[in-house]
Amino acid sequence: MTEKELKSSEQQILRKGGLPRHIAIIMDGNGRWARRRGLPRVAGHRAGLKAVRDVVKGCASLGVEFLTLYTFSVENWSRPAREVNALMKFLRETLRRETQELADNNVRLRVIGRTEDLPEYVNDEIARAVGALEGNTGLTLVLALSYAGRVEILDAARKIAREVSRGKLHEKDITDDLFRSYLYTSGIPDPDLLIRTSGELRISNFLLWQIAYSELWITDTLWPAFRRKHLYEAIKEYQERERRFGRVSSRRKTEA
Repeated sequence: MTEKELKSSEQQILRKGGLPRHIAIIMDGNGRWARRRGLPRVAGHRAGLKAVRDVVKGCASLGVEFLTLYTFSVENWSRPAREVNALMKFLRETLRRETQELADNNVRLRVIGRTEDLPEYVNDEIARAVGALEGNTGLTLVLALSYAGRVEILDAARKIAREVSRGKLHEKDITDDLFRSYLYTSGIPDPDLLIRTSGELRISNFLLWQIAYSELWITDTLWPAFRRKHLYEAIKEYQERERRFGRVSSRRKTEA
């Protein structure tokens, strides 16, 4: 799409209203994109950065409040050490290089996951970038790093159990709201829209608690080829859906 066509698409979305506050994306397909071109897997990750830039710009332009990207999972630590080391160095390099671009787009940064498992040099770069962007007031970009949905739930349960054992919490105090306050995503609304690239039909242990009522949108497009036009297509489809949260459809009520 040309820049003019993208702007037109943005205006259509904004006129329609009902934008998702929070979009989460499972960025899948970097390895396949690279393999089809005879390139190493890390080349796919580097190519995927262009998609990240374009999607961040699109969300910031539309006024989306939160964008969460599944960047590196707990399970990814089991990949070959050479690939993991290359990814960690690429992550540090990307944070260092992209901070100014994020600042120019009024983007804040937050990282969720078992960050203590990341190399010290990555955590140092995360702290620097988060600090540099903390005064911004636009889109909050959330990077899920060393993240797994089941691990997040277990970590929350363990924290609550410790509080109960110390007498700081009672069983009756454990509500939905209290439990979610112990999750990594405390203070972030649940995703309204979950996008998965590469055509795979699974959740891959991502935001398991939070996506209970998220709308799913899956595309065959591999992540390095994903652009704002795909993001806008997903949002437009989201705007046409009726979110019932377990209730009877308002359309059916009207018909009745």
